Amino acid sequence: MILVFDVGNTNIVLGVYDGSKLIKDWRISTDKNKTSDEYGVLINELFKYNNLDLKSMEAVIISSVVPTLMYSLEAMSIKYCDKKPIIVGPGIKTGMNIKYDNPKEVGADRIVNAVSAYEKYGGPLIVVDFGTATTFCAISKEGEYLGGAITPGIRISSEALFSRAAKLPKVELSKPNSVICKNTKSSMQAGIVYGYAGLVDAIVGKMKKELKGEVKTVVATGGLSKLIASESETINNIDKYLTLEGLRIIYERNK
Repeated sequence: MILVFDVGNTNIVLGVYDGSKLIKDWRISTDKNKTSDEYGVLINELFKYNNLDLKSMEAVIISSVVPTLMYSLEAMSIKYCDKKPIIVGPGIKTGMNIKYDNPKEVGADRIVNAVSAYEKYGGPLIVVDFGTATTFCAISKEGEYLGGAITPGIRISSEALFSRAAKLPKVELSKPNSVICKNTKSSMQAGIVYGYAGLVDAIVGKMKKELKGEVKTVVATGGLSKLIASESETINNIDKYLTLEGLRIIYERNK
């Protein structure tokens, strides 16, 4: 069995694979102040609750967009799993040619998503990841990472609205029944959800044109993917475990 970590700015998603089967996954808050022992104790308790043993992990692989957490997670892996983790980054075999001005600038999560999506769906395709930032990634028919776009995430955008407009309350991120709403709360929800769906469709539409209209698959992943994909006209696949699956694939290519 292997332990995979997808470390984002808001959440850490971790999972345990037995061969190609995901047998358990969890989502915990990203806390840059936590020590290796604090993470070790927390993850060990999650394992114990599910009758799993950290020491039985054959390997640990980590994808992270939070550099300041890497020391704690590496130390945790060594101390609690007796394994030096594989870190997704320069020098790791991904099987994907990165067509970026500086390949080192591409977030590890974007590469992991691209590897997973191409392996599962083929290309050309577009991956939309709804995280702290929303990222759009294009992959060619030959499996090349072509680049993409980055926008503020849904939560960042909505929190900016709450904090900057004195009379607007903080609202739950959920879809109202209509766009023409008769109260402030629903009006804000409509603007956030339907407006963001429009943003997604506009960017995906332009990316499709640049890819000569050959794209048939647009995959969404991330915590709020289901909410926005339900109103998007361009997203045709939701893959909750895309990143974790990509980590497993990259591990297989490097073990």
